[in-house]
This record gives sequence, structure tokens and C-alpha cells, in this order.
Amino acid sequence: MQEELDQFNKNQVWKLIPKPESVPVTGTKQVLRNKLNEDGKVVRNKARLVAQGYSQQEGVDYDETFAPVARLESIRILQAYASFKGFSLFQMDVKSDFLNGFIEE
Repeated sequence: MQEELDQFNKNQVWKLIPKPESVPVTGTKQVLRNKLNEDGKVVRNKARLVAQGYSQQEGVDYDETFAPVARLESIRILQAYASFKGFSLFQMDVKSDFLNGFIEE
């Protein structure tokens, strides 16, 4: 968990601000997972800080955040398209990734 928090600080992707009085705040939680090798042995414990999207309310803050996670259907479509076009696909594990740009929407 500390490693991910250190990455947040290193990449300067967040800053602490006062809680707004008039709007609800979407909380966060740590998701813990064991990474396994080919033999099924635990090689690393991984932690991710994620938004608690289930606390959002439609019409209030439902459209304000999103989860940058690929759905299984999207991955299958990508694989089918790559197979049809003869593309090569590669998978990699990214330790931490952040959007380093300003979003206007």
C-alpha cells in the first residue's frame, strides 16, 4: 500500500483539499490481491486504491467519476479485431500509470 501512495506523491497526481460542504464526497478503499506465478505460488501482494463508486447517486454525482478498467467484452472485441487484421498483441504489467494532462470535460 505504501508503494502505491509513494507513486502518487512521486507523480504529483493528487493534492489534499478541504472537503466541500455542499456536495457528497466519493470515498476510496484499498483492494488487496495476491499476484501468482506460473506455478500458482504467491510472488507479490498488490494493493490498489480505488473509488467507492457504489456510493454515487444518479442525478447527483453519478457522471462525475469513472473506473479506468477494461471490460471483458472490450478485451474480447480487441482480440477478435486483432486476429482478423493479423495484428500482434502484447500484454504488460504497468506498475503505476497516470494521465499526465489536463482534461477539459
